[in-house]
Amino acid sequence: MTNRLAIAEQMIAHYNAQDADAYVSLMTDNACEAGYRGAVIREGREGTRTGLKAMFAEFPENRAEIITGYELGEYAVLHERVYRSATAEPFEVMSVYSFEGDKCSRVEFIR
Repeated sequence: MTNRLAIAEQMIAHYNAQDADAYVSLMTDNACEAGYRGAVIREGREGTRTGLKAMFAEFPENRAEIITGYELGEYAVLHERVYRSATAEPFEVMSVYSFEGDKCSRVEFIR
């Protein structure tokens, strides 16, 4: 059985290393990142890679700290605290990771 929470946590480890290639390697080809029940922010594996690389360039100190995580069926949910820079106020987000097998097909952010 796939441990989806561990995969979501690995995605955050890649995110914190600013390794967009490793991050998207854990996603399906047609994966996306979106607002919760809303508009797609990054479309497809390539769109996600390009969007993350641009964000990492804009916020070189960007990182996410996992406060807690849950797994249920095809989903993993992470409560995260995100730091854009040493001087910016951190913000919290709930990220809902949807899976198809052992690959993430969608990440939705509640903020």
